[in-house]
Amino acid sequence: MAERMLKFTTVARKTPEKRAAEARNGDFHEIYADFIDAKATEQASRCSQCGVPFCQTHCPLHNNIPDWLRMTAEGRLEEAYQLSQATNSMPEVCGRICPQDRLCEGNCVIEQSGHGTVTIGSVERYLTDKAWEMGWVKPLAAGPDRGQSVGIIGAGPAGLSAAEMLREDGYDVTVYDRHDRAGGLLIYGIPGFKLEKDVVERRTQRLADGGVAFKLGFEVGRDASLQDLRDRHDAVLIATGVYAAREMTVPGAGSEGVTPALDYLIASNRVGLGDSVPEYDSGVLNAAGKDVVVVGGGDTAMDCVRTAVRQGATSVTCLYRRDKANMPGSLREVANAEEEGVIFEWLAAPRAVMGEATGVTGVRSIRMRLGAPDASGRQTPEEIDGGDFDRPAQLVVKALGFEPENLPELFGAPDLKTTRWGTVKADVRHQMTNLDGVFAAGDIVRGASLVVWAIKDGRDAADAIGRYLQAKVASTLIAAE
Repeated sequence: MAERMLKFTTVARKTPEKRAAEARNGDFHEIYADFIDAKATEQASRCSQCGVPFCQTHCPLHNNIPDWLRMTAEGRLEEAYQLSQATNSMPEVCGRICPQDRLCEGNCVIEQSGHGTVTIGSVERYLTDKAWEMGWVKPLAAGPDRGQSVGIIGAGPAGLSAAEMLREDGYDVTVYDRHDRAGGLLIYGIPGFKLEKDVVERRTQRLADGGVAFKLGFEVGRDASLQDLRDRHDAVLIATGVYAAREMTVPGAGSEGVTPALDYLIASNRVGLGDSVPEYDSGVLNAAGKDVVVVGGGDTAMDCVRTAVRQGATSVTCLYRRDKANMPGSLREVANAEEEGVIFEWLAAPRAVMGEATGVTGVRSIRMRLGAPDASGRQTPEEIDGGDFDRPAQLVVKALGFEPENLPELFGAPDLKTTRWGTVKADVRHQMTNLDGVFAAGDIVRGASLVVWAIKDGRDAADAIGRYLQAKVASTLIAAE
């Protein structure tokens, strides 16, 4: 191992080649090239194989990163893939869209020592893409039929991860989703330049080929109530995610030309998938030829500004009320956006949307400074007197985060308990709600979060549902005796 590893002092950190901004701004293809085999093994060999792998402990899935890096460095690629997928239902997705700079790579020991982190995410993506290419990704094999079924509401990462594990364990699984394609925000929320859609589609096709049933275009509350699904299945998992946009409470926020981030991104992704989108064709959800202002500082805001660039916006400005160091989004994504020509107005917040109700003309903003910390420990933004400034805009995108929808009302389930934030209340030990046999996982429990956390929650929920259903069978057998 010593001969192949610990090369961080002699081998420099290297990421896959990135297309130049002027080349990538005109399309929605992924911006990073693939690692070639030699470069992937070389970069993996930089791992220090430290005694306490902080990369692993700071990964929500606790992926066994040091071991699959060592296997990659030794050329044992199929073994490395098998180890990486043992704890992750979608390693090629995480390799592309996880904010590694805040998770595994950001806590790499050699990063802390000044040698530059191991490119964990790029190697993870390389391994799984190689596995698909070489046929190492096996068809989903269902376990022996248990004679029980599970209904999953939501075909996003939490629901899909749970579906895979439950089907492998022998349960009949039906996934219900309001959209016409499975994948949730992986398909409709994340732009293709970060995650091309065939990467998601081959995963969902694997599930379908393995016997997972998909009921798409299906809305719980419209096509069936939650109780209907409870009657139909032995257990139900709520994995809807959070879709309601946080509002921008300033004058003019209701004007035409102000749109929620998710509406904007869904329209763009649908066009990329070949769908007809009238709101895009009419220009309502199309940035072409417009000055665009995006309000927010998270990864969704970065998706919006970079989408607007590719749609041919005249100018793109991002307003964020804190500074760059305190923004919630990935700094890697900020750097990509800056390269692509996005203007960042740090420490700035909107005061009013200018123009008429039938069309916006600009955003009046105010300069901010960071004051005393709030209850969470973050410094509170404060307005600076006389700090007003204007930015032209014919399209304003609200990327202020997401809130849960009112599921008790939406699902016709008034007894379903929620927290004061509107998320579904689920027991932390077994993820069951207050309704017997109804579980919840992902953003609808923890609030808007990362895809990797949704995958973890879905896998944990599958384990909990399996224990519940096995206990149900055992109690039935005891009662029969």
